[in-house]
Amino acid sequence: MDYRDAGVDVEAGRAFVDQIRNLVHGTFRPEVIGGLGGFGGCFQIPGGFREPVLVSGTDGVGTKLKIAQILNQHDTVGIDLVAMCVNDVLTSGAEPLFFLDYLATGKLDKEQLTQVVTGIASGCKQAGCALLGGETAEMPGFYQVGEYDLAGFCVGIVEKSQMLDGSQVQVGDVAIALASTGVHSNGLSLVRKIISDQGFAWSDAWRQVAPHLRPELLGGATIGEAFLKPTRIYVKPVLAARQAGIEIHGMAHITGGGLPENLPRCLGKEQTIKIDPNSWVIPPLFQWLAEVGGVSSEAMYNTFNMGIGFVLLVPPTQVDQTISYFQSQDITAFAIGEVITGSNSLVGLLK
Repeated sequence: MDYRDAGVDVEAGRAFVDQIRNLVHGTFRPEVIGGLGGFGGCFQIPGGFREPVLVSGTDGVGTKLKIAQILNQHDTVGIDLVAMCVNDVLTSGAEPLFFLDYLATGKLDKEQLTQVVTGIASGCKQAGCALLGGETAEMPGFYQVGEYDLAGFCVGIVEKSQMLDGSQVQVGDVAIALASTGVHSNGLSLVRKIISDQGFAWSDAWRQVAPHLRPELLGGATIGEAFLKPTRIYVKPVLAARQAGIEIHGMAHITGGGLPENLPRCLGKEQTIKIDPNSWVIPPLFQWLAEVGGVSSEAMYNTFNMGIGFVLLVPPTQVDQTISYFQSQDITAFAIGEVITGSNSLVGLLK
């Protein structure tokens, strides 16, 4: 008896690492020291900082992975994994430097997992960070064959004087929303329940289940395509906006818990945001979920991003400049409210 008899193929693991080596190396920045295969990834702190602060973040993809595994489409969830981490780190004003992943599966399938890592590498390139290393764990009996789970870890850097921590936010600042590309990676357990309870299949075409809606506005030709659309990575355009002179006082990544939970996290003490719920149109995908699932407005806002993936707080004098800049980057931006004195919550969100 050997390890392979127990369900773990060490040779297949080595072959998988060799297969993804070029994908990983393709993300490297000049600060990376060494290559893939060591016990730890090494990264030199970039020069030019007087008081560098390292900012770290970790996250997963959640049950969105179930949809990918049902449809046997694995090339986008890696982008989600990177996005959930780098967008969080970005809220402090930090530039992501490097990323590590943890991939656990029941039985190592090289083609399947290479698709996953292809997505991770793509996300790292979008964020400008190096895929410094990772871990692949084959765990028979813990995961079923064909199943896998993902976790990601990111480290970024920011000059201490440029770090955002809520103290820069001022009453009167305006909240500028940056559009999401769909549900991103939150609320998928509710989505899966709605799809299951209504008897839909992920392969169902929108023209069959919702003929009154345009598929291109829903994110894909089928239900599965729409809900697998990857999370938008906001890193490069937001960092470039700061470098271009746009004064950003606070940022929020709209993830689990939606606007009510995440937007107050970037505020200072005794501050709140008065939201104008009529300032944007809820995308059709969320409207459809609420309708077919019988989900209340309150539950929708507390579960999904409702079309807003990231929020910036800027002075009122820079609202037009900020919106114009992001429109030029093909990211829809719009003002949704302003900072007022309050109790660190949102006011006026529900119509």
